Amino acid sequence: MKIKQPQPFTFEAGPRAVLLLHGFTGHSADVRMLGRFLEKKGYTTHAPIYRGHGLPPEELISTNPDQWWEDVQQGFQYLKELGYDEIAVAGLSLGGVFGLKLAYSANIKAMIPMCAPMFFDNETQLKKAFKQFAKEYKQLEQKDVSAINEEVAALDENSKELFVELSKTITDVKDNVDTIYTPVFVVQARNDQIINTESATYIYENIESDVKEIKWYEESTHVITLDKEKEQLYEDIYRFLESLDWKV
Repeated sequence: MKIKQPQPFTFEAGPRAVLLLHGFTGHSADVRMLGRFLEKKGYTTHAPIYRGHGLPPEELISTNPDQWWEDVQQGFQYLKELGYDEIAVAGLSLGGVFGLKLAYSANIKAMIPMCAPMFFDNETQLKKAFKQFAKEYKQLEQKDVSAINEEVAALDENSKELFVELSKTITDVKDNVDTIYTPVFVVQARNDQIINTESATYIYENIESDVKEIKWYEESTHVITLDKEKEQLYEDIYRFLESLDWKV
């Protein structure tokens, strides 16, 4: 069965722009509803898709975090080339990690990390999530159970180097969050089953921003942008963006 591949999106609305970043194994659908919500509120949004994402898991593990970071930077540059000078960033999970990296390596308006990991003590959960993603993808391809089990086991074995690189990426950003001075709104799901939720507290306490907020969503799990409190999350993000000192 041929699976329709997701695409990046750009919703142009007003002069203020928001770069939306998806998580590991995810793609633009993770942040599409948020993009549409912000578009209706007059914000332009763009969501890239990192290399290997939205594709079969074998293609995902043939890429690496350095390439994904390049894709994030290209997405940021794309908005600049469209003429947007002031760009805020909102990122889910690994997208939040990359957004924080942008916050200390580029001139951005604000950063909204959502369920972003800072500690790589959760490799078991991340690997479990990757294996679940691989299994579900192969079920969509309508493969039989024995083939799925065999292919997922091979993926688990062949992804070891990727997880080493992922650990380095997360740790590097963790070690640099104290150089962030841009406004930050930290978002964390209380029932996050994938990351160590102390990550949110670490980000909030270690960034040097004068303008910073943190909010816990008591009913939500890791993919908070699609969970039961998503409407409240969207409103909170909009309120935070509106509180910033935009030129336009």
